[in-house]
Amino acid sequence: MSKLMKHRSTCRICDQAQLVPVLSFGATPLANAFLSPKQLHEPELYFPLNVFLCERCGLVQLQDIVSPQLLFSDYLYASSTSPVFRAHFEVFAESVTTRFHLKSSSLVVDIGSNDGILLAPFQRLGIRVCGVDPAKTVATLARKHGIPTEIAFFSHTYAKKLRKKLGGADVITATNVFAHVDDIADIVKGVKHVLKPRGVFILEVPYLVDFLKQNIFDTVYHEHLSYFSVTALQYFFELQGLEVIDVEKVDTHGGSIRVYVTRGSAKYAAQPSVKEFVEKEEKLSLKSPKVYAAYERRIQHNKLALLQLLFDLKRAGKSIAGYGAPAKGNTLLNVFGIGPELLDYIVDDSPLKQGKFSPGKRIPVVNSAHLERCPPDYILIIAWNFASSIMKKNQAFHRAGGKFILPIPRPKVV
Repeated sequence: MSKLMKHRSTCRICDQAQLVPVLSFGATPLANAFLSPKQLHEPELYFPLNVFLCERCGLVQLQDIVSPQLLFSDYLYASSTSPVFRAHFEVFAESVTTRFHLKSSSLVVDIGSNDGILLAPFQRLGIRVCGVDPAKTVATLARKHGIPTEIAFFSHTYAKKLRKKLGGADVITATNVFAHVDDIADIVKGVKHVLKPRGVFILEVPYLVDFLKQNIFDTVYHEHLSYFSVTALQYFFELQGLEVIDVEKVDTHGGSIRVYVTRGSAKYAAQPSVKEFVEKEEKLSLKSPKVYAAYERRIQHNKLALLQLLFDLKRAGKSIAGYGAPAKGNTLLNVFGIGPELLDYIVDDSPLKQGKFSPGKRIPVVNSAHLERCPPDYILIIAWNFASSIMKKNQAFHRAGGKFILPIPRPKVV
């Protein structure tokens, strides 16, 4: 087990040793470890899923770190299956290209580039691009679509090879990947090595404030090691000799932030947004364990309410299916105890997951044609952050009398 997981005893940002436990979900399977039919007869790996708070810098974090090779080498999440994400990254690429005056000689490097969903629109704008991702499955998809992609874990050591191969980068992006890394200081050393003197590092991470306000507990899984506030990120980047110059709120994953980081010597003017975010966070007392105790009580209340709703429907003879098999959905299913006795199947648009079974609860994952052939009475929208697009896509189901269940921020039938 020591090769598969390690336990760290200090804060990922400030090395503080006294961390406060704030959430405990027990042991759960890996959220993206979907099972083939043959694997149903094999035991699954379970790992502790506990969340801690550093009262010094404000970072909320996991301390039990599952091997990145185990998590990401055979990765089944392909970002481009989501039209919502494709649209999001197209706007992102256009905005960055305009704001930082990128041209054909510019270079954009994306860390954790997946199937090239962000780099594709940069490439269409005529910008040189390169992705870095350790997952051969999705990196191969990117290459097939003409996105130059290195199959590797980004690190300071690897950054030296990349700089030698491609030269300096004008922009380095890390969207929904920074929270996946234990040694974030090493990642940033690599970023500094590749980034040009006036280059910009842009990261997107789910926002801790939305995590708390919207009861988004299901984004807690073994891949997500950190849950960031602007306060914690500013503290961290100052330690690394970098400056946060702007923060934007974005809608992905129930609420995220886009953070712009440069060297101080780059002399970009810091935007008022940075101070505004930090001041708002101070008023919310994000470094207080009491905030998280109240949050845990809300999660337990939601658990009871959702289970009551689902069991009442089943007792009334109603059939229920799930829609969306995102990683976070498996935290929802396993922590709340929702299995095949409640959900007949789960629909997902990714061919990589279809024909497999959800980790832990082992609910079959099927394509949308199955939904048309065997429509349930109710659909539990597990991928709740895409609820609008899912309901729009399934209007025929709704017109025929089918109903949707939204599990977050609190259970609701639509």
